[in-house]
Order: sequence, then C-alpha cells, then structure tokens
Amino acid sequence: MSDVSQPVAHPPVTDWVNDFDHTDPQWTEDPFPIWEEMRSASPVVHTKRFLGCYMPTTYEAVREIANDTEHFSSRRIIVRDVRPEVARNAAPPITSDPPVHKPAKQLLLPPFTPDAMKKLEPRMRAICNELIDGFIADGKVDAAARYSKYVPVRAIAHMLGIPESDSDLFINWIHMVLELGIKDESKLLQAVQEMSAYFGAHIEQRKNNPTDDLISYLMNARDKEGNPLEDSHVLGSLRLLLIAGIDTTWSAIGSSLWHLAKTPADRERLIAEPGLMPIAVEELLRAYSPVTMAREVVKDTTISGCPVKAGNMVLLSFPAANRDPKVFPDADKVVIDRRENRHAAFGLGIHRCVGSNLARMEMQVALEEWLKRIPDFRLDPAGTVTWSQGTVRGPRQLPFLLGKAM
Repeated sequence: MSDVSQPVAHPPVTDWVNDFDHTDPQWTEDPFPIWEEMRSASPVVHTKRFLGCYMPTTYEAVREIANDTEHFSSRRIIVRDVRPEVARNAAPPITSDPPVHKPAKQLLLPPFTPDAMKKLEPRMRAICNELIDGFIADGKVDAAARYSKYVPVRAIAHMLGIPESDSDLFINWIHMVLELGIKDESKLLQAVQEMSAYFGAHIEQRKNNPTDDLISYLMNARDKEGNPLEDSHVLGSLRLLLIAGIDTTWSAIGSSLWHLAKTPADRERLIAEPGLMPIAVEELLRAYSPVTMAREVVKDTTISGCPVKAGNMVLLSFPAANRDPKVFPDADKVVIDRRENRHAAFGLGIHRCVGSNLARMEMQVALEEWLKRIPDFRLDPAGTVTWSQGTVRGPRQLPFLLGKAM
C-alpha cells in the first residue's frame, strides 16, 4: 500500500519565523500575533514542512507573488504534505495558469454579475429567515452550525440547481478537501471522487432535460474555438464553485457574527445606521479574511528582497496581508466605518475571486436579516468557540445566547 494515504503527524511549532505551520493549533486559535511576529522578522519566511514552503508576511510581498505568473504557478491551490500529479482540469480557472486562465475565468463571470445577484437576493433573504425561524424561539444557538454554514450552502445549491437538502453532503466534502486533505491524501481523493460522481449524474440528467441553472450554463458554454467544454472542465468548475462558494462565505459570516456578539457598540451602530452595512462588510472582510491560497514556485526569483527558490510552495496569506499596519492604519482594530479599504480578502491579481459579488451580497443579507430578527445576542459562556484549521479560517462552533442579558 502506498504511504500517500497515511496522515502525517505535525510536531508543535516552537519557532514561527523558521518553522511555521498553518495547521498548528496555536495558528488555528489566534493567528494574528503569529503573523505580526513573522512580519517583524522578514517580508518572506520559510519552513521545511510541507516539502518546503514560503510565506509572504506583508501586503506588498503578497501582492508581488499574486501578480507574478512567470515565477509562480496556481496549479496547486492548497499547501499540503504531499504533491501528487495535478489533473489538467482540477478546478478551472482557479488552478489555471496563463494563457488557459483568462478564457476559463471569462466563462464564469456572467452568472456572478451585480444584476444576477439582485435577482438572487430575494431567495437569499428567504433562506436566512427560514434558518432563523428554526432556532429563534430556543433562546440560544450554535450560529455556525445552524446559520452561517447553511446560508452559502443553500445559495450555491440554488444557483447550481441541485437539492438544497444535500447541504450536509456538500459540507462534508469541503471539510475533507480543505481540512482533512491537508494531511490525509485519501480523504481528499475520496471527496473528489464523490463530488465527480455526484455532479456527473446531474450532468447526465441535463443532457436530455436541460435546466436554467449553472450546471446547464457550463454544459452549454463554448471555449474560444467555439467547442463545448470537455466534461472534465465542467466537472472541475463545478467542484470549484461548490467548494469556493461555501466555506469562504460561511467563515466570513461566522467571523462577523462572532465580532458583533462580543462588540455590542458595533452591533448597535449597524442597527441604528443600516446604511453603514456595506462599508462594515468590507471592514469585516479585511479584519477576518477567511481565505489563504497557495502558489508553487516554478522559477527562482526574489520577493521583497528575499530569494525564493523553485520547488517550494507558497502559503499566500491574504488574511496576513490585510493586517499589515504599513497599509492599513490600526490594522488590528475593526473600524466598521473605515472608508479607505483596499483589502485583499478576495485575492489579488488575475485570480481575484470570481464570486466576490455573491459573497458580498450573502454577507450583507445574512447580517441584515440576523440583526432585524436578533438585535441582542452574546457569546454563551457555557460554550466554546472553535475555529477551522488550514486553508480557510472561520468559526465552526459559535454558541450564542439570544435576547437581552437578564
């Protein structure tokens, strides 16, 4: 049996500058002081873990790498313990490099325009209220398990034309790919196989019975030569939309609710000034950016004066970039009316998130509907907040008490 399937044990980190590990429990619990320590030491740090990996610690170093497609490849988007061969259409366009990337991304833009999001918004508000109806009378709730997790899951299922009732299946695949799969190759492969079989069945159904949804949209799309997309391209894009469209926004909504639960002044201001919500959403995205991506170094180069060698991975931490005090005054404070806010929560460069309009709308609607129905809530001292490990960071347990404190 190949050792590929064996999970790798990681020793605890004792030197963050020279031996960082984004799966370490300290990082999972509170990464912000770790990033500051690393940033103070160097704009780029390195670890021998993950078969060799760099991490840019400043906004400028992250920007340089994100914009450099000559020295850095996007074919591997998760820093993991192994580096097996990558399928050609793993998850286009996020795993695509130029010149393949641009046409692959352009195919996905029309379903995510602002106008398309306006049409989706009523369904989003209905989803939020259906979820709140399920727990508001209880007086307490795990907001991650009962609310933030299901808002984007049900939204993307609605867009794809797949049953919203399959939400727990999708959530399990995401956990296997983005968390368990970092150390356990077999879990990632299992999730990819199950997703491919699931979407393959939906593709077959639509060959005889076309529908007005994202799956049929991709099946009807044409490449730059006017040919239908290969089935592997359609499957890869569907896997991307499912994974990228759920965990990221689930985490951002959860982190925002966590902040509002422990910061009543911000909560009260958003209730008193609802017009401030779009600006507050941008600040919450900056302060609690969920997504860390990856690049693979394919040619030696220099980033912010630091040599970077081919054969290593790069942990491309947009969350760390968004806490850089040289770019954001009071970077470690949440300033909900911050006006100048060129954050990198949706990435930088050609791979900037294609679904940013969807994510913004989901966050704004989820927070607005929650505050309308539940203006008073706080962390439950009898419970424990836990956070996800690895590529995407957000609360996985978020116990709240609802209503005014007695």
